[in-house]
Amino acid sequence: MTDVDGLMQPRPLTIAHILERAEKLYAHKHVTTAGGERLTYAEVADHTRRLATALDALGVPVGARVATFAANTRRHLELYLAVPVTKRVLHSVNIRLSPEHLEYIVEHAEDDVVFVDRALLPRIWPSADRLPKVRHWVVLPDDSGTEIPEDPRVLDYDELVAGAAPFTGSFEDAFTLADENLASGLCYTSGTTGPPKGVVYSHRSTVLHCLGTLAAGFIGLCESDVVMPIVPMFHANAWGLPYGAMMTGASLVLPGPSADPTHLLRLMESERVTVAGAVPTVWTSLVPRLRDHDLGATRFLLGGGSAIAPALSETYRSAVGVPITHSWGMTEISPVGTIGGTRTQHQDGGAEQQVAVRAAQGQPLPLVNVRIVDVETGRELPRDGRAIGEVQVAGPWVAGGYFRVDGGTSFTGDGWLRTGDLATIDAEGYLRLVDRIKDLIKSGGEWISSVELETAIFSHPDVVEVAVIARPDPRWVERPAAYVVLRDGSAATAEDLLRHITPMVAKWWLPDEVVFMSALPKTGTGKLSKTALRDATRIA
Repeated sequence: MTDVDGLMQPRPLTIAHILERAEKLYAHKHVTTAGGERLTYAEVADHTRRLATALDALGVPVGARVATFAANTRRHLELYLAVPVTKRVLHSVNIRLSPEHLEYIVEHAEDDVVFVDRALLPRIWPSADRLPKVRHWVVLPDDSGTEIPEDPRVLDYDELVAGAAPFTGSFEDAFTLADENLASGLCYTSGTTGPPKGVVYSHRSTVLHCLGTLAAGFIGLCESDVVMPIVPMFHANAWGLPYGAMMTGASLVLPGPSADPTHLLRLMESERVTVAGAVPTVWTSLVPRLRDHDLGATRFLLGGGSAIAPALSETYRSAVGVPITHSWGMTEISPVGTIGGTRTQHQDGGAEQQVAVRAAQGQPLPLVNVRIVDVETGRELPRDGRAIGEVQVAGPWVAGGYFRVDGGTSFTGDGWLRTGDLATIDAEGYLRLVDRIKDLIKSGGEWISSVELETAIFSHPDVVEVAVIARPDPRWVERPAAYVVLRDGSAATAEDLLRHITPMVAKWWLPDEVVFMSALPKTGTGKLSKTALRDATRIA
């Protein structure tokens, strides 16, 4: 019997389709930026078409990297669109990088143009003369009043866009089937264990990830939503929320540079936000003011970047009526790999069971495959909820290599991504993180999970932040130490915290030391930085 080929049209998957779909079907929908600016998708599309011809006028080659150094704003959204639909590569740069890492990735990416918020000029302009491959620096206006350098390389974004005629054709029609694999975006990892590594997204991978955010039963973005990505647009495409919102016709709310809790809550309340995504530190910062605002429109709150403590999720369920839903992923996964929450089989379970289910990182999105393997042998482990192994991932929006560097041991022989996370997977496919391999504490030959200890400590009502790391011990090799931030006015002591967690963990897991701090160090994306904490405590 001979094989029969399918007879479907060979059409490419491109970000151009996302733009033109929003432009045609949802022209009336709005993009609201903090400060009161409100534009329709039709107006955003017009600016995008002008920006496309402006990039041509600047002589930016096809395939060139175009860097953005910006907050979550409408202008940044226009760059999210104009750069890839003209077959250039959007390189969103983390605004919190050290000067050393910042200069490294701009040079490594060979960025041709840098678009930068006016307020952020002091962070990047001092490096300009050490980045000779950058031909143009385009300033995105804001009300910061920051001095703009008098330099022929410096241009004004609004003047550039206003002075360009809009491209009048179809961006989508310019793509061939092969073009769907062109690079559309570039995002560098945090570089906590070496130089940052570049992850290159394609048009195809971005569109498929975008569809994943629309999948019912997971995030399920839809036309009636009002979506607010609090997670920065400089980090892994803001978890795909801007593209997903435009694809489905949801309105967008962009909070700008401020992460002030009152600012974020007022914006969520006034714009009737239904879906928002942020890292745990941001969700924690909003808790004291939650009940001062009407968040009745909210239907889905997404948390990621690090584990969401059940106590934090339940606080939101009590105050807002919606728990924080776990997600798990990384820059290399575009970034969303799994989404948590309960399913129909949990509806008849008790409250305690549902809390336990919500504490897991969840099930893989459609098209994503996840497995756990023995760290030593590489043998795949059973999905029994007990076996602990390294998480490995495969799928059409999972990286298969790094930009201009060897992937080393990051990928398996059969092409799966090695994540460095340890987890269990149960019979229903729920992933439950145990720890990062590098964060496990080996005490007296036995393993202690820093994540489980942190979850237990965070359940104390006075704890705002906590990180557990290993400290050297002459007898046990390593012992856990807890670093804790308490709520303002709390009189809780180390003994109080240890007494609180004693029923929750094995006695030999109890931290030998509890250190109170005013704040814990963060990475450039707002996650707790155990690397910085280890360095600080080592120096101390």
